[in-house]
Amino acid sequence: MQIKFPFDSSKPVVGEASVDIDKPPHEVFHYVGKNFFDNYPKWAVEVVEFEPLDGREIFIGAKAKQIRKDNGAKVVSIFAITDYQPHLKLILQGLVDPYRHSYVLESYEQQPTRLTFRFELLELDIFMRPFAKLIRSAIEDGAENTVENIKNLIIAELN
Repeated sequence: MQIKFPFDSSKPVVGEASVDIDKPPHEVFHYVGKNFFDNYPKWAVEVVEFEPLDGREIFIGAKAKQIRKDNGAKVVSIFAITDYQPHLKLILQGLVDPYRHSYVLESYEQQPTRLTFRFELLELDIFMRPFAKLIRSAIEDGAENTVENIKNLIIAELN
């Protein structure tokens, strides 16, 4: 007999946030995408160690290792770039841990550029499913912090 749960154990837990940055899309993407390996540790303040594993060039398949401090514990993960479209998007995904980060740019005129960051926890352990709303709220807060950090860094560094 198969056990039926009142929730979908395979449904991702997602948080997303957007921000308008008063810079043209090519400048925003240069900072976020092309120079991702240099700038990511600046906006991801919870990252205490970061190492690109295939050099500093961004390409589909490029990997990096990070150590993040989460509630006092050090968490090691390795991710790979899974989609890279200059001036449009950069997507990376955990190779062992089931997560995905997406950075997507939109601009209907030269300025401002809308940057959307999306974090997806692709799987959630069954015992954590009852806490999905709380986890989603934390992910959404983190997404808001991420886009604000990126915006503030771009304004400070590109002016």
